Amino acid sequence: MADDLSLNPSRDDFAALLDESLGGRDLMEGQVVHGKVVAIEKDFAIIDVGLKTEGRVPLKEFGGEDGKAVLKPGDTVEVFLERVENALGEAVISREKARREEAWTRLEAVYEKNEPVMGVIVGRVKGGFTVDLGGASAFLPGSQVDIRPVRDVGPLMGREQPFAILKMDRPRGNIVVSRRAILEEARAEQRTELVSQLQEGEVREGVVKNITDYGAFVDLGGIDGLLHVTDMSWKRVSHPSQVLAVGDTVKVQIVKINPETQRISLGMKQLQSDPWDGVEAKYPVGAKFKGRITNITDYGAFVELEPGVEGLVHVSEMSWTKKNVHPGKIVSTSQEVEVVVLDVDASKRRISLGLKQAMQNPWDSFLEAHPIGSTVEGEVKNATEFGLFIGLDNDIDGMVHLSDLDWTAPGEEAIARYQKGEMVKAKVLDVDVEKERISLGIKQLAGDPMQGDSYRKGQTVTCTVTEITSGGIEVKFGEDEAPMTAFIRKSDLSRDRADQRPERFAVGDRVDAMISNVDKAARRVSLSVKALEMAEEKVAIEQFGSSDSGASLGDILGAALREKAQKE
Repeated sequence: MADDLSLNPSRDDFAALLDESLGGRDLMEGQVVHGKVVAIEKDFAIIDVGLKTEGRVPLKEFGGEDGKAVLKPGDTVEVFLERVENALGEAVISREKARREEAWTRLEAVYEKNEPVMGVIVGRVKGGFTVDLGGASAFLPGSQVDIRPVRDVGPLMGREQPFAILKMDRPRGNIVVSRRAILEEARAEQRTELVSQLQEGEVREGVVKNITDYGAFVDLGGIDGLLHVTDMSWKRVSHPSQVLAVGDTVKVQIVKINPETQRISLGMKQLQSDPWDGVEAKYPVGAKFKGRITNITDYGAFVELEPGVEGLVHVSEMSWTKKNVHPGKIVSTSQEVEVVVLDVDASKRRISLGLKQAMQNPWDSFLEAHPIGSTVEGEVKNATEFGLFIGLDNDIDGMVHLSDLDWTAPGEEAIARYQKGEMVKAKVLDVDVEKERISLGIKQLAGDPMQGDSYRKGQTVTCTVTEITSGGIEVKFGEDEAPMTAFIRKSDLSRDRADQRPERFAVGDRVDAMISNVDKAARRVSLSVKALEMAEEKVAIEQFGSSDSGASLGDILGAALREKAQKE
């Protein structure tokens, strides 16, 4: 019966036999399989992959156009099986894709170990280049070609060289490589080796490779060091190009090596003698020297005393009279000036200089020309709430305090008499050279009316009425240049109560009165017409008799007045 089934199989039996014969072929698609070359026909190799079918592969995939010289019938090769059978009943296979799969497997192992891989730059694409890694194509970004930008990549193309794999994505078929990473690693190894051969304090020759605003990079034979602008010369250098040019061969000293960052600091001035050695002896405090202005700042100006030695003239030490002005308005760059050494700090490499100290102090000059007590004349520069500022010689000012404007008038009233720009005379009261102050007085020109015995109690003075009030009258008396003022109270205007009326006087009237009190400390003189009348009555009675002797008071006073009139 079994023989009958084998001779006359049913449809199900045929399907079972077919699955048995082709079982597992679906699992092989998309994989690399081994095949046998059965024939060479023209430009193709006929390969049997063991699936009851054969495939055709172009000979150029096995080594170019001359593939016949590489393959021969019977050879076993690896190919990539894309499809078991196409419409023609042939297997779709590819040697190229087999090589790519082999390359990916190999590159993944290399990527995991973080090792370099050999490759060839074969073409240019947007943003970079294409690299053949032995069957797999990779992308080389333009920024990863070299350490520095490369203008011409021609010499690098077609040449096998190492690359570092930065990224791999097999599903997308994406590989990114870098040639720069390999160069930087090699450079780092070389730099480490070179740094280990250098020692701080060592002197070497190098070539200036690049110049920046802050210094220059010097090639010491495979490794660069920074020569900072402050280490090029002991004197002030505004820009490194003033001292060096690219390509110059220079002798430098290794100042410092940072083992962690492998940065090397270089110096040129260290090979020269330090001009600050013994600077305290060369520039003693108080000595006068000539120098050149090298730099001007908001706070002062730097003066070069000799190459490499500079001192600072602070803005406060630039002028005796110009205060709160920018140093650039007093001196200019490259100007030759004479300065005096004020302080030297060799440890901090600082010298304080004075520009104004090299000139004569205008306050000393003023005191020599105008001793205390002399009279000066000047222009009213400014009027403030506490006095007048008078312009004097050599751009200095003197001040007249409110209390020194007038002997009698209040300060506010006295200062209102003066206008800015007006020429006035004043007396020198005091000169403080250290504090740079000159005190002047205007009222002192007329002398002090209270000085000495000019006015004493019991003295009779003639007054002029200046103001009339309900409580009395204001009067002035004395010299016109230094008049005195006083207030005669209503009760002191007359002996008789009927005449004690202020309104009986008029402004400008002249009145005789007696000084009843003098207060020099308060600069006050008290007057009384009543006291004068009583004193005159007493004198008249003594001279011409008393009312007890039979003479009337009218007769006595009449006689006294007639005698007084005769004397006048």
